[in-house]
Amino acid sequence: MPAVLFDFSGTLFRIESTESWLRTVLDEGGVALSEPELVQAAKALEVAGAQPGGAFPERLPEELRELWRVRDESAAAHRAAYIGLSRQVPLPHTDLHDALYDRHMTPAAWTPYPDAAEVLYGLCERGLGIGVVSNIGWDLRPIFEAHGLDRFVDTYVLSYEHGIQKPDPRLFAVACEALEVEPRETLMVGDSAEADGGAEALGCRFHLVRHLPVRERPDGLRPVLDLVD
Repeated sequence: MPAVLFDFSGTLFRIESTESWLRTVLDEGGVALSEPELVQAAKALEVAGAQPGGAFPERLPEELRELWRVRDESAAAHRAAYIGLSRQVPLPHTDLHDALYDRHMTPAAWTPYPDAAEVLYGLCERGLGIGVVSNIGWDLRPIFEAHGLDRFVDTYVLSYEHGIQKPDPRLFAVACEALEVEPRETLMVGDSAEADGGAEALGCRFHLVRHLPVRERPDGLRPVLDLVD
């Protein structure tokens, strides 16, 4: 099997907790909330699904339904969808909603899973091509660079750059073409059977990992090495 494709969020990296996300933005903005108020607001943001890479909305406002459906097809739609969800939660200043969105795109907001570097290195050692295929509305390459994982990745295929989002097989086809491999020779690894599993329609194999906090999934990627062997 000459190539492995990986999803980004919940597969190779995990976003910080909603509470950490909000606390950092408040601290950087010099905005003070009591601890109970902060915890309550963080929980409300989580329920609203306002954090990209975090929980999905428990209830999607009618006016955001169509935007949510195509959120990963452009940078503008992604930003509008998530800030729209964030604005469902009252915060001390309206500009905090934009600041929260901006925060989630920073390397400090993301942590690689403990075995990510080991597995990516192992795949490189075996001579396999490596691609990242992500439903996203911004450039994640700096995240990989900041955490020292970019040296393992041969190609990035990001939905907003192509106007196509998973599970559309065309997005996986772009990755296979970039790596010059046949889909039947390719393994897709991701945390969503619905989105990442779309690779199977193209002829790729698919391996599901669990989207868990970093400390709860120390070795969830290691089976990938056995699969390619």
